[in-house]
Amino acid sequence: MNHFKTYMLLAGLTALFAGAGYLIGGPTGMAIALVLAVAMNAFSYWNADKIVLRTYGAVEVDESHREPLIRDYAIDVAEMAAKAGLPRPRITVIDSVQPNAFATGRDPAHAAVAATTGLLSLLTRDEIRGVMAHELAHVKNRDTLTMTVTATIAGAISALANFAFFFGGSRDEEGNGGGIGGMIGAIALAILAPIAAMLVQMAISRAREYEADRVGAHIAGDSGSLARALEKIEAYARGGYENVQAERNPATAHMFIINPLAGKGADNLFSTHPATHNRVEALMRLGVGQGARRVAVPVSEPAVRPSGLGGKAGPWG
Repeated sequence: MNHFKTYMLLAGLTALFAGAGYLIGGPTGMAIALVLAVAMNAFSYWNADKIVLRTYGAVEVDESHREPLIRDYAIDVAEMAAKAGLPRPRITVIDSVQPNAFATGRDPAHAAVAATTGLLSLLTRDEIRGVMAHELAHVKNRDTLTMTVTATIAGAISALANFAFFFGGSRDEEGNGGGIGGMIGAIALAILAPIAAMLVQMAISRAREYEADRVGAHIAGDSGSLARALEKIEAYARGGYENVQAERNPATAHMFIINPLAGKGADNLFSTHPATHNRVEALMRLGVGQGARRVAVPVSEPAVRPSGLGGKAGPWG
């Protein structure tokens, strides 16, 4: 089913890309866009995970890291992957004050997980385990190919739409500009193509998150820790802990366990996640492990904000 969804997703995004090409350059533009879309689909299948990790400056770590928080994180991910019957993924850390995480890769044998420095600083070890078990569930459910390819192609469609706006619409057979009609087409494209791409993302992401929460709770053996982690991440993300890289690349927002965007302006169009309180309630009903009970989650400003992988005030060097 996930492979079918991926193929349908690629077909839909390819059609959007071709439509964008038609509005920019007529039939010739559509043909060029189709060729580019096919090439992009092939390239994304093999390399989208590397693109996403490079975009976020992810640094690979392992169980021998000198920083205890990172070492414990790597040990726990490796242990839970083995428990879930998965190959050990590449384990990476992203320099961001906002607690968050995602998984990527075309299949379990080529998977990678990423946690932010904020996640490792601001959550307890059990809560981090819950979050990373959720990400391993995406790997186990083979969601990561769809998530990663969507991020790269939807981002390309948004960029093409913006180009169309400045280019000024399609051209006629004599090579003249499209005039008012072309400009209207370009404006419509600049507005509608990114929205259409986001609707494709939203169609597959909400149910996927609930399922990853359920499977992740069983991998970690504790639904309560994941529930508390979701509440904390949501609170920090809305409390001024901005994910700068995600704000610059909003088409990747659906990959994270909690929407990393601040919710300003067009950010809300990229809100592909279910409501956090609904996810928490579902986890509480699941009742896996000793920590599966509802408790108040205090979220306060820490004395020292996480400073990054190389920051002098932090433990990440």
